[in-house]
Amino acid sequence: MFESIKQFRKKLADGQFCLGPGITFSDSTAVEALGRVSDFFWIDLEHTALNLETLQNHLIAARAVATPALVRVPSAHVSMIKRVLDTGAAGIIVPQIRTAAEVREVVATCRYHPVGNRGFGPRRASDYGMYDSDNYIADANEHLFICVQIENTEALRNLDEILKVPALDCIVVGPYDLSGSMGLMGQVHHPEVTKAVSHIVSQTRRAGLYAGMGMGAEEEFPLKAAAMGAHWVQCGSDLGYMQQRAADLFARIRSRWSATPAASASPKSPN
Repeated sequence: MFESIKQFRKKLADGQFCLGPGITFSDSTAVEALGRVSDFFWIDLEHTALNLETLQNHLIAARAVATPALVRVPSAHVSMIKRVLDTGAAGIIVPQIRTAAEVREVVATCRYHPVGNRGFGPRRASDYGMYDSDNYIADANEHLFICVQIENTEALRNLDEILKVPALDCIVVGPYDLSGSMGLMGQVHHPEVTKAVSHIVSQTRRAGLYAGMGMGAEEEFPLKAAAMGAHWVQCGSDLGYMQQRAADLFARIRSRWSATPAASASPKSPN
């Protein structure tokens, strides 16, 4: 159950810059199709209509293509985190974190005793009971990849304390919401936003944690994030790829067609 996330950790530890898509469609063929070119998936339950049954199908597809799935939950509420983990997520992203106390609660919800207080009841996560309980508990405590998202100025002010929370694996920067919290909504390339993002990444690395980032499907931003020191970037989504590819392809076809003699010919009048 944890093989793909272990390989993901190894890539990060070896210094490989990892890229992955956001998954927003309900059809799990999106995961199956994108798995061969992705280092990970970012399955988004925060801003989509995806439910737990859909998530389970995505996790099954992700396992089939041996690609780790990080699931962004809607909130830090224990009832959601518990069910997502028991459905088999090996990585979790909790958005809109503000304080170290909130992070400690997240970690406690994700880890079993003695590290945390996660209630025991894994279903698919334990291979439907075929995974020895003691081994599963030990492996989950060791390998589950826990990320919290820094995307507001309150969390930025509390960053040093957040980074001290034990058993946390990764900080994920949300540049868009962070820019809004700074009064610069959508200005992700503004110097003040760039300075804040760079500070988060550098402090995260200094604390010995991994730094991730989520953003749209563009080429320059991930390279900029990598230059700052980010270990991985969610770069766009299934929806964005489809739209961008169609828009680019149709524009090029129309441009080439407009240059042909047929384009300037008058259409025949109907009889």
